[in-house]
Amino acid sequence: MTTGAGRGWLPAVGVAALLGSATVLALPSVLGRAVDAVATKDRPERWLLIAVALIAVGIACDLIEVIAGTAAVAGRTAWLRNQLVERVLTSGPRDTFDTGDLVSRLSGSAADAGRAGQASITAVAMAVPPIGSLVLLLLIDPWLAVAFLGGVLLVVAVLWIFTRRTAEISLAYQQTQGRIAATLTEALTGLRTITAAGTVEREERRILDRLPQLHEQGLRTWRVLGRSGAQAAIVGPLVLIAVLAVGGIRLVHDLITPGEYFAAAQYAVIGAGLGGLTGVLGQLARARGGIVRITEVMTVQPIDYGSLRLPAGPGRLTFDEVVVRAADDVLLDHVSLDLPGGATIAVVGASGAGKSVLAALAGRLRDPDAGQVRLDGVPLGALSRQALRTAVQCAFERPVLVGSTVGEAITVGRSGPAELLTAARATRVHDFVRRMPDGYRTPLATAPLSGGEAQRLGLARAWTAERLLVLDDATSSLDTATEVQISRTLTNDPRRRTRLIVTHRAATAARADLVVWLDHGRVRAAGPPGLLWDQPGFQEIFG
Repeated sequence: MTTGAGRGWLPAVGVAALLGSATVLALPSVLGRAVDAVATKDRPERWLLIAVALIAVGIACDLIEVIAGTAAVAGRTAWLRNQLVERVLTSGPRDTFDTGDLVSRLSGSAADAGRAGQASITAVAMAVPPIGSLVLLLLIDPWLAVAFLGGVLLVVAVLWIFTRRTAEISLAYQQTQGRIAATLTEALTGLRTITAAGTVEREERRILDRLPQLHEQGLRTWRVLGRSGAQAAIVGPLVLIAVLAVGGIRLVHDLITPGEYFAAAQYAVIGAGLGGLTGVLGQLARARGGIVRITEVMTVQPIDYGSLRLPAGPGRLTFDEVVVRAADDVLLDHVSLDLPGGATIAVVGASGAGKSVLAALAGRLRDPDAGQVRLDGVPLGALSRQALRTAVQCAFERPVLVGSTVGEAITVGRSGPAELLTAARATRVHDFVRRMPDGYRTPLATAPLSGGEAQRLGLARAWTAERLLVLDDATSSLDTATEVQISRTLTNDPRRRTRLIVTHRAATAARADLVVWLDHGRVRAAGPPGLLWDQPGFQEIFG
C-alpha cells in the first residue's frame, strides 16, 4: 500500500490519538496533586500550569486526529475505488454482479471500508484511558480498582453484544441497498420499453419492493444502537457510584488523600465514558460489511494475458475442440474450426445457437472452459494485452460509446486524426458526422444519433484491428443501402484482415467467402454460401 492509499496518514492519527489518551490519563493525577497542594499550601501553581499544558496538548492532538483522520479516510476510499474500478474493467464482461450493485459497492461500500483504519485506531485509543485508569486506580488503592473493574466489565459486555449484532445488520443493509440499486439500474436501461409497454407502476413496485426490508433493517440498527446506548447509560454511572462510594470510605479512614479521591472520581468518569465506543464500533461494523462486499469483487480473477507477440500471418483463426458452459447448459460443444486468414466468414444460426459466444471467444472477451482458440498459431491467452488488442477488435449490435466527443468515441485515445478519418469513411460515419455543427468535436452526450449511426460509430471504433475484425451483429440496425456499402467495404478490405461476422441477414451471408452454421452449440455445416444454401433448414434460419 502506498501513501496514496491514505495509510500515510494513519501513523499521525495513531500518535495523536494515543498522545491524547495519555493526556486524558495524566490530567486527573495532576489535578489531584493540585488539590493536595492547595490543602497543604505547597505551591499548587506548578500543578495547575502542568494541567493547562496537558489540556493544550489534548486540544492539539484532537485537531491533528481530525485532520489526519479525514485525510486518511479520503485517501483510503479513493484508493479502494480505484482498485475496484481496475478490477471490474480488467475482469472482462462477466455477469457476476449487476451494474447497480457494483455502483453501490463503489460508492457506499468503499466509503464504509475506507473508515476501517481510522475507526480501528480510534477504538484502540478510546480503550486506552479506561485500561490506564484501572492501572492508576490500582496504584492509588486496590479496592478502588476492584470497584472500577466490576462496573467496566458490565460496559464491555454491552459493547460486545452491540458489536456482534451491528456487524450482521450492517452487512444485510448494504446488500439490500445493492439489490435495490441493481433493480433501479435495470429499469433505467429499459425505460423506453417500460414506457411503451405501460408498465411504469409495475416497475415502480418492483424497484421499491425491497424498501420495507431495508426499512426494517434500518430500524433494527437503530434499535440495537438505542438499546445499547440505554444500557451503557445505565451501567456507566454505576462505575462512578461504585468508585465514589469505595473512595469515600477509604478517605474517611485516611487511607487515601483528598487529591487521590478527586483523581479516582475522574478516572471513574473515564471508565463510565467507555459506553461512547458504541458509535465507533458501529463504524467498524459498517466498515466490516463494506470490506466483505469489496472483497467479493476483488476475488474475481482478472483476465490473464501472456507475453507473446503475433508472428507475421494472414489472420488464420482456429477453434480446437472448444467447449463453453454456463451453469448446467453447454453453449458450445466441442467446436473445431480452421478459418482461413484474410477471408470474410459469416456465422449464422438460430437464436441461442452460440453465435455470440463464438464471437466472444474470437475477441477473447471470454475464455473457453475447454479447448483452445488460436490466431496464426498462437493461443489468444498467450498474447500480451497490447498484441491482442492491436490485432483483434470487436463491434457489437448495441455498442456502448465512450468518450466526450464523437471523434473520441471512434479513436478512444488509441489513434490520430488520419486513422480516424480512414475508419470514419470506411464505415460511412463521415457521411453524417460532417453534417453536425461541430463535426467530430460534437459532444457525444448531445449528438443526435440513430441506432444505425451508433452502430456505425461502434464499427469505426473497431476498424483499427490489424489482423482480425469481429462483428457481432454489428450491422443489424443499418438501412439496406448503408449495409450493402459497408459489406462491400468489408468484402473488399484492402488490408485483407480476417472478418468474422455474426449475422441474421441472408444477403450478408451470401457475400461472405465462408459460412459457419451453428446449431445448438455445434457446427452443423461450414463452407461457401452457395454450397450451404440448398441444405435443409439453412434458408429457414434467415426467416
